[in-house]
This record gives sequence, C-alpha cells and structure tokens, in this order.
Amino acid sequence: MSGSPPKTHDGSPKVHDVAIVGFGPVGQMLALLLGRAGRDVVALERWPDPYPLPRAAHFDHEIGRVFQAGGVGEEVRAVTDPVHDHYEWRNAAGDPLVRIDWSGNGPSGWPTANFFSQPQLEAVLAGAAESRATVTVRRGCEVVGLQPGDESVLLTTEGNDGGEVRARYVVGADGANSFVRSAMTTSVTDLGFFYDWLVVDTLPHDRAEWSPKNWQLCDPRRPTTIVSGGPGRRRWEFMRLPHENVDELRTPDAAWRLLEPWGRTPDNTTIERHAVYTFQARWVDRWREGRLVLAGDAAHQMPPFAGQGMCSGLRDAVNLAWKLDLVLDGRADPALLDTYTSERSEHVQHAIGMSMALGQVICVLDPEAAASRDARMIAAGADPRHALPPTPPPVLGDGILQRGPDGGRAPDTGHLTPQYEVTHRGRTALLDDLTGGGFTILTDGPGPLDALEAADHDFLAGIGARLVPLYSEEAPPEGYLDASDGYLAHLRGRGHVAVLVRPDFYLFGTAADARGLRELVGQLREQLRHPVVTAGRTPPPEPLTAAGGR
Repeated sequence: MSGSPPKTHDGSPKVHDVAIVGFGPVGQMLALLLGRAGRDVVALERWPDPYPLPRAAHFDHEIGRVFQAGGVGEEVRAVTDPVHDHYEWRNAAGDPLVRIDWSGNGPSGWPTANFFSQPQLEAVLAGAAESRATVTVRRGCEVVGLQPGDESVLLTTEGNDGGEVRARYVVGADGANSFVRSAMTTSVTDLGFFYDWLVVDTLPHDRAEWSPKNWQLCDPRRPTTIVSGGPGRRRWEFMRLPHENVDELRTPDAAWRLLEPWGRTPDNTTIERHAVYTFQARWVDRWREGRLVLAGDAAHQMPPFAGQGMCSGLRDAVNLAWKLDLVLDGRADPALLDTYTSERSEHVQHAIGMSMALGQVICVLDPEAAASRDARMIAAGADPRHALPPTPPPVLGDGILQRGPDGGRAPDTGHLTPQYEVTHRGRTALLDDLTGGGFTILTDGPGPLDALEAADHDFLAGIGARLVPLYSEEAPPEGYLDASDGYLAHLRGRGHVAVLVRPDFYLFGTAADARGLRELVGQLREQLRHPVVTAGRTPPPEPLTAAGGR
C-alpha cells in the first residue's frame, strides 16, 4: 500500500507497530515478513523512485530459503541466475589456485550460489511487501527528526506527504550513513580494511559462453573478479592500483580500457553501471537501543569477496522479524530484542572475518608474495579446505538457544538447519512450503509428542509453532514422510528424537527422549519470558533532528 500519513479519529498520527527507515532489500524483506505476520508497518524511503542500476549481485542457499519464507521464492527464482558449476581462482598463468564447488543445491534446498540484478530483485520484494494490507510504503519521504518516547518513537519527515509518523519500534535499514544510527549512542568497531575497486556492470550483446561462469583472477598486475550479474548480465571488478587516481578510475574511458582485454567493446557490450567502491570491514557494537534497531548496512559493512553483504542484511531481517512479532503483542519480553545484537553481531563477524581473509589472498600486488601464494595454493591441490585460510563456522552468538546443565548454551545450538523435501497429504515439497515456516518441532515419529501436556500445546500454538512427526515409511494423514531420508538420518545419527528449529532456520535445541522434548519446550517458553541477554544496556537516545532539516 502507498499513501499519505494515516490519522486516528482525533487527527493525531496513528501509532504503527514498526516504522522502517530505508526501503532497500533489507527493509523490503523486513516489511514483507512483518506484513505477512499481520503487523502494521510503515516504510519510509527518502528517494522517490527505486534505484535503477545494479549493486548487490549474489545470494546463497540460505537466503533463498529466506525468500521462500517471504512467499516470493518462485518469483525470485525467475530473476536469478543459479550457478551450476564451480567458482575458480586462477593465477596470471591460468593455473587454478582454488576450485569451489557451487554446483547443485545447498543445505537449505536452494542452489548454493545465485546471481541477480538488484533492481529486478527489489521489484519482486517491494511488490510483495506493498501488496500486504498492513504495509504502507512512502517513497520520497525523508526522516529528518527522531524523538524516542516511553511507548513509541515520533519521526519527523519531509518530502512526499511529509509530517509526523509514530511507531512503537523504528528499524534503521537506511544504509552505511544511517540517520537512525546517528540517533543512537552505540560505538562502531572498524577493522581498518580498505581497498578501492572499480565495479563495472555490463549487458553483453552477444551470447558468449562464459566458462567458468564465475571466477577470480589473482594477478598481482590487476586482481580482477569476473562473475554473472544476473540473467543476461556480466560483472567485472578491477582493483585500483596504488598509482591510480580514484577520480580517473571512475570515468567511462577507464572502464572501457579495462574491459578491452576481455573482448568487451562498445560494439558488443553496453555498460550499465561503473562505480568505484571502497571496501570496508566494520560493525556497530550495539544494534538495539530502546525502541531503535539497526539492520543491514546500517549495522555492518564488509568486503564483497565472500558475497555476504546483502545476505547478512537479510539474515538480520528474518532474525528481527520473528522477535518483533512476538514482542509487539506481549508473547515475549521486550528484552528478547537485545538477543538480536548478541546473536547477529557474532554471526556477522564470522562473515566479515571470512571476507577479509579471502580479500587478503586476492588483493596481493607484490609479485614475489603472489608467487609464494600461488605455489602454496597449487601444492594444496586447489582444494578450498587446504588452500584457503581457515575461518570459524557461521554460528549465532549467544541468545535464544537451549541451555545445558551448566547454564551455558547446549552443543550444536545456533547452527543453520537443513531443509529437505518431505511428503504430507500426498504433496512432496520442501519442508517450509508444507509447514509455512515459523517455529518447527521435528520428531522421529509421533511418540515424542505424547510427552507434551495441554499447556505445552497451548504455548506452542500461541507462538505459531508447527509439529512435524516424521516417518521413514508410509505416513498417516497427519504425519510427514521423510522423502529424502535427510531428517531422520540426521536425528538418529546423533541420538535425537526431536529438534526445535527457530523461524530463522537456526537450531534452538535438541531432545534425546520424550521427556527431553518437554524440557526443551519449557526452556523456550521461559527464555521468551526472560531472555538470556548478553548485550549491554545504554541510556535511551536523545531526540535528533538532521542538521539543517536534511
């Protein structure tokens, strides 16, 4: 929906559940997820029209599952270019340094790697969000003032239908120069990782076959990335050399000069966009203060070498959406929102660390250092397990996760869970398409569910949890056939009879027997009432007005 600021019967501004400042992919996904939950959302975007040129270009299998959760999976598939081969790094001589298998589907049931043009993706997400009856999108509406209160936040806007907007929570998804972040007292951790790269997005006129489709040239004379830019598009990324001037590199002549060795000329190619980006590695130390919350680039930035920038922002959206939904109607304590920082901040630091580690391998300009790197990686057989630097696994930080006997988080909690095909009532599909997502309890047959009492069922129904008894052979109507033998093999191999999966697909916890399942459900109930908070607290932010009203 679009339109002017709504009013109550006495003419005062309506109090929305959530105001989202910024309507890029992260704001769009958050609005869509909250709208699907029936929340009253207003999205405020300073620019009157969507940005028409490419920016982000990659998402992984987990983010495909996020789109699936938003009900736009098939629409997104229609505008993406999934990878069916390998991602290679080569040296100047063409020798493979590392070969990463991107063929087939990843653990989330989606292709391991997918490329897209951001305007097409945004059109899908924005259209779906605006179609929700409870979502209002106001473009050309800039937030210039912000005044937090005890029960809500008052926003002052200028531009299209400017005026006051009031919401119980405000999410700043407004980019690296976030206005909402400037209203908060949080500090920023900056790792001082800076590299300038010229990114050139093109539309080839020919039907050239690109093999491999996505690869990295690790040549100290000019490290270069060559990847898909989505269906019918190609992207080149050229590292700025120390003697080059940034302003000169931004010119069309520079872009064509660098494309020419690759056989790209104005006769066979249109340049859609060329821009110099300064890659950075930093994150905000606290993502929530009172009724203000940050997401996406407003909370973190990273180099693009792992393709996790937008992906991380969309993980923010799906983590935050289910927590806001529970808090807004009192099913969870507001302190649940503090676990958003503790969980996502540690997780995103894994992505930043991985991106930096890859960048330090790629961005080598010294020929001797590059030769040494090449020899080491070739000796490792181009196997990413040995050729690339080790990085920690992407696990959530502490938060809403099962606790062990010592009070610490239980083993394996906070890991991404897989999504397999199951059969229910004659239909075979990916799990979330059959359950609708949300909290999900997967059990080895119906037996473990017998331990749950009426109060447990009431609690689970209240948070929209789905109970999924799995069968390895023919299932009764209420059961689910584990069509690929993925879930039951996983459960039985680890001695579990049940697992509890959160709405963001991460593992809350496991149970070894029926009694353990009841205890697991009890832990979730207790943690939503009294969240495990590891993020610190700060005083509420002061009212803020943009300098000069802008």
